[in-house]
Amino acid sequence: MEEKLTLLLIENDPSACKKIIGELAKHPDFALVGVTNNAVRAMQYVTDNHPDAVIINLRQDDGEAIAFLKKIRTSEIACTPFIMVAVSADDETAQKVAREYGADYIINKTPEKCVPAEVIDFFEVTKPVIKARSPKNTEESSSDLMLRRKSRRISAELDKLGMSSKSIGYRYLIEAIGVIMEKPVQHVCSIIGKRHGKTENSVERAMQNAINRTWAGADKDELLSHYTAKIKSRKGVPTITEFIYFYAQKLNNEF
Repeated sequence: MEEKLTLLLIENDPSACKKIIGELAKHPDFALVGVTNNAVRAMQYVTDNHPDAVIINLRQDDGEAIAFLKKIRTSEIACTPFIMVAVSADDETAQKVAREYGADYIINKTPEKCVPAEVIDFFEVTKPVIKARSPKNTEESSSDLMLRRKSRRISAELDKLGMSSKSIGYRYLIEAIGVIMEKPVQHVCSIIGKRHGKTENSVERAMQNAINRTWAGADKDELLSHYTAKIKSRKGVPTITEFIYFYAQKLNNEF
């Protein structure tokens, strides 16, 4: 039996959702793993369900779809799905965003086109190529799945603080918190540094800078509603150790 091409749909228009779902239902060689209009939920679908391709109906004011495009290209996943973006031919901003964030294929929507049918036609032709991009074995060990779950939860907590996911310190902090969740150790910055070929001091600076920028740019009441640990420093900013151990202890209760 031929393997199905698995698809994720990101769309905030119920009418458009209905049309493409109806078109997909006519083709048994496609399987829809999810439909969402939320960037975080879309990333969960990608990491948990490993879709072969993602279909995004993009508009210039669609912040969630744009957030997903940004995140998928910076995420550390085994294999990034094929990204198809449908945009209006006259929506220059959406066109630019799709190109900037590396869409694999862009469909220009016009009143004359039946976009759902064109989407299916495209995937019918390119299915063998797209399937070849996917990992041969998407089965993960229980430890790998647990690691992914922990990383997602830590990332979600840092996002609540408004910490920039683009900073290298953000990624180091996620790893460091994960290490301490496994087992409290000394010199966690040294451990992270060895993983990335960096010095202990450079890792420490990057993590502290990420924390400092977050505290400098956030609304203090909103910030402290999420970070509830006592801050001992006179500067009013957590140290790396305080920050890492707070989240390690907080999240370990879930695992």
